[in-house]
Amino acid sequence: MIHMTDDTADIKAIEEVVATVARTQRSKDVEGFLALFHPDALWTTAHGRVLVGFDAIAEFTRAVLPAASRDGAVTYEAVHIRFLRPDVAAVKVRQVYRSAEGDTEGAPLYVMTKQGDGRWLLHACQNTRVHAG
Repeated sequence: MIHMTDDTADIKAIEEVVATVARTQRSKDVEGFLALFHPDALWTTAHGRVLVGFDAIAEFTRAVLPAASRDGAVTYEAVHIRFLRPDVAAVKVRQVYRSAEGDTEGAPLYVMTKQGDGRWLLHACQNTRVHAG
């Protein structure tokens, strides 16, 4: 059974996590980005690399994020939030990279879990690149 909630505070908190993903990516804030993850998180990169657990995510992020180069801006927007349970949400994100060469888009799916202290963390995420065509 799927439980629905209309808890505005939870929706706002989830949207803030997505906004923080964008902000930390733009500023190459490795530790700020990593603070968004559950210790048992699973992350699949846009290129299909599967990272299991916080340590693997942290090792990858510390190696890749500081060296990331972009000529344009990136935006992230939570476009659909579905509460699977009151403490579990599936969040569809629209990710747009804008550059002089043209925009590219991603369609990540974040499964987020609400912690006992009320924080929402990234728990199982697939960062999918959208191919034009």
